[in-house]
Amino acid sequence: MARKLILLLLLVTIGLVACDPVFQGPPTAVPSEPTTVPEDNTNRQTGMIMGPGSGMMARHHATIPTEYAGMVNPIQADEDSLDRGAEHYETYCVTCHGAGGMGDGPAGQALDPLPAPIAHSSRMLGDDYMFWRISEGGLHEPFASAMPRWQDVLDDQARWDVINYVRALGSGQIMPRQGNGGALFDPEAEAAKHAEMAAQGVQQGVISQIEADTFLSVHAELDTLMDAGMAGQSGSMDNMQSLMLAQLLEETRITQDEADMFSDVHDRLMSAGLME
Repeated sequence: MARKLILLLLLVTIGLVACDPVFQGPPTAVPSEPTTVPEDNTNRQTGMIMGPGSGMMARHHATIPTEYAGMVNPIQADEDSLDRGAEHYETYCVTCHGAGGMGDGPAGQALDPLPAPIAHSSRMLGDDYMFWRISEGGLHEPFASAMPRWQDVLDDQARWDVINYVRALGSGQIMPRQGNGGALFDPEAEAAKHAEMAAQGVQQGVISQIEADTFLSVHAELDTLMDAGMAGQSGSMDNMQSLMLAQLLEETRITQDEADMFSDVHDRLMSAGLME
């Protein structure tokens, strides 16, 4: 009887061990308690900014460190540079940022925050900002992302080549050589997003219809300017926006009132949580 009881206890113990996720393998095993993702102000499905304290606003205002400020890409974006940049991008970047550079690579979808749509954002960032971000990665504030310090892997020329490549993706100058994990930057889709965002601003009483129309018309001029290429400029997204508005003013493509209204609407949409 005692031997049967011992055997029964042994079988029950084996069954419990087989069902316990803690015993199912190395550190990737399912934890015994559910893991909760910390709440933040970013909608992970859309990348929508949800308030004035959001991480995106902080990143837009990030100050470039002195050792990087004012740097200009010394590598011409010729065919050789784009080929080198494509090779580096496909080796180190594509799994997170996606083949088209839109932040939708397969490995990046589990990250928080999500990878940046660099084909799009690189069009609005200075050389120095881009080189700083690629060099230092995201393991510091205000970025707090999983992006590694690529200066530990890629030399200066390689990082500049990658910058040339992602900007070429964003301008439509080239097509990605890999088709895995991501969409291409679509200017028409971006314009539709801007229109939807402005419409929501009107609907919510954040801006008027006249302000929405002016915002969209100035944004279209900015897009045309970015399509022509802003390489060689310095600064974060805010700095670049100011530079581009100044250029549009100098070329008399917009008026001062339109520039002022655009900046004001931009800030109000951002504060209202409508700006991507």
